[in-house]
Amino acid sequence: MASVKFHLPGLRYNYPLNMYWLSLLKQYPHYFREGVEIASFFGCFPFSLWNGGRLIDNDQCDRAFVENVIKSINSQGIPVRFTFTNPLITEEDLRDPFCNFCLKAGDNGKNEVLVFSPLLEEFIRTNYPSYKIDSTTCKEIRDVDALNEELEKDYKYVVLDYNMNNKWDIIENINHKEKLEVLVNALCVPDCKRRGDHYKNIALNQKIIMENRTLPPEKRKHIIPWTCEYGDKNCIYTIQEYSTHISPELIWEKYVPMGINNFKIEGRTANLFSLIETYCHYMVKPEYQGKVRLLLLRNLEASKIIQVNKPRPAAFH
Repeated sequence: MASVKFHLPGLRYNYPLNMYWLSLLKQYPHYFREGVEIASFFGCFPFSLWNGGRLIDNDQCDRAFVENVIKSINSQGIPVRFTFTNPLITEEDLRDPFCNFCLKAGDNGKNEVLVFSPLLEEFIRTNYPSYKIDSTTCKEIRDVDALNEELEKDYKYVVLDYNMNNKWDIIENINHKEKLEVLVNALCVPDCKRRGDHYKNIALNQKIIMENRTLPPEKRKHIIPWTCEYGDKNCIYTIQEYSTHISPELIWEKYVPMGINNFKIEGRTANLFSLIETYCHYMVKPEYQGKVRLLLLRNLEASKIIQVNKPRPAAFH
């Protein structure tokens, strides 16, 4: 039985969901599709200047939270994968105390870092050599020769540009398919021309957010606006007609037989209920999806992650 490895989003907001999900997989393996494994939990602890891909504002994790989450995830045999894919890293940024603390907290040989910036990659390889390095989809490598060159480098995984999903003539010519990771639920419209600019916008805004923390209110800068009529509103049910969408059937019937068995689910800042639907869609057998969804919701309510308010009593006059 081939393993089908999923990389799940979230070290902060989705952390409770992901730990419950892992527990469900261990307790009820028969609910899940054949070969499902959890290969990593990816994301960052806010506020991380090196973060990329998603803008996270107005939040800060403390030392104890970071250390406890890393320890808890690693104790289950799961790597923490830092999404340090900010494309505009400078020499000064490398000294960021919180990001360095996060790397030190996970510097135990079990964890990974997704990178974009060559400057940051070299810094991590030099100062934190125990980390396995992954190459991010944010690089937007869409040429098969360039992709094969990337796969020859010292990366554990290389995440495929979502525009190459389901292009079988290209995928067949990819070497080291065992190192390839595929984003299955890309919310961006296919061939989005603004994707790279969006990553840069996030990087610029993170620098503004960090600077604003040290300024009085009257001197704080405005965030550079960004709107998207696609990714911000999409979910598992609105992307299924996209040419880049990968269904569970394609995973098991096409990708895995080709030797590709690493699959990424995006959603670090996704709506919790939307993410539950996505997890069930990909990893749970159709006949058990309702049962698993209900188990999750009950557990999340019992732990007060979800709060269901009752009507307020009123007086009858």
